[in-house]
Amino acid sequence: MKTAVADKKVRNRRFLSRNDRFTLAAFVGIPTFLQFIFLWIPALITILLSFTYWNGIRVTDIKWAGLANYKNIFFGTPIFYEALKHNLIWLLWFSLIATPLGILLAYQIDRQIKGHKFYETVFYIPVVLSLAIIGIIWNFMLQPGGFVQGLMGRDIGNAVSIWGNYSINTYVIMGIASWRHIGYIMLLYLAGLKSVDPSLREASAIDGATEWQTFRKIVLPTMRPVNIIIIVITIIESLRAFDLVYIIYGTSTGWPLLNILVFQNFAGQGISMKGAAYAVILLVLCVGPIIGYLRVTFKEDLK
Repeated sequence: MKTAVADKKVRNRRFLSRNDRFTLAAFVGIPTFLQFIFLWIPALITILLSFTYWNGIRVTDIKWAGLANYKNIFFGTPIFYEALKHNLIWLLWFSLIATPLGILLAYQIDRQIKGHKFYETVFYIPVVLSLAIIGIIWNFMLQPGGFVQGLMGRDIGNAVSIWGNYSINTYVIMGIASWRHIGYIMLLYLAGLKSVDPSLREASAIDGATEWQTFRKIVLPTMRPVNIIIIVITIIESLRAFDLVYIIYGTSTGWPLLNILVFQNFAGQGISMKGAAYAVILLVLCVGPIIGYLRVTFKEDLK
C-alpha cells in the first residue's frame, strides 16, 4: 500500500513540467515568501516587543518586562474595557442589523423587484469609498453649520452636539459604518445567490412554500459557504474598525476602540510597548474566527 502511494507521488512529480514548476514558484512561492517577510515576521516581532519596555528609539534600550504590559492593560487601564465594549457594540450592530439588512437586500435584488437596478447602484456606491472618506463626508455634514444641522433648522449657535453626546454618537457612528457595510454584504451575497439553482425555488413555490420558507429552507442551506465567509468578515470588520472613528475624534478618547489604543501607544508622543500588547490582543481576537472558518471549510481535510 505504501509503495503504491509513493509511486503515485513520483508520477505526480513527473507530470509537473518545467513551466508548471515555474508557475507554481512564481504564483505561490513568491507571494508566500513576501507574506512571510512583510506579515508574519513583523507580527512575531510585535509579539516579542509586547513583553518588553521600549521607547522606540534605540534597540539597546529594550528591557524585558514579562507580562507587565498585559497586567497594566487588564488591571490598570479602564479605557481598554471601554474600547472592548465599543468593538462589541460594533460587532452586535453589524451582526443583528447591518449584515441581515445586506442579505435581505441582496435577496430582494436577486428576485428582480421593481427598481432593483437603482437599489443595487445606490448601495454599491459607498462600497467603493474607504471608511476614512465616508467619515470626512459625514463629519462635514453633521458638524455645526453643516447640511444636516441646517435641515433641522439649527445654526452654529444652537447646533445639536452629536459627537460629544454619548447617547447620540454611538448610533450615528454605527449608522454611518452600516451605510458601507450593508452594500458590501449585499454584493457578496448577491454573487453567491447567482449560484443557487433556480429550479429549487420553482419547486418550492410549486409546493406552496412562502418566500420566507423558501429563503430559510432552500436558499440559506445552499448558501452555507457564503454564510460562513460573511460571519468571519463581519467579526473581522468589527475588530479592525479604526478609520471612521479616527477621522471624527483623532487620537482622543471620545469613542475609544482597540485599534485607536494601538495607534495611541505606537504613534503618539509617548511610544509604549502597551501598543504591541494591544496589537497582540487584537491579533488573537482576529485569528480565532479565521481558524473557526478554516476548520469548518476544510473539515474533511482535517480528519
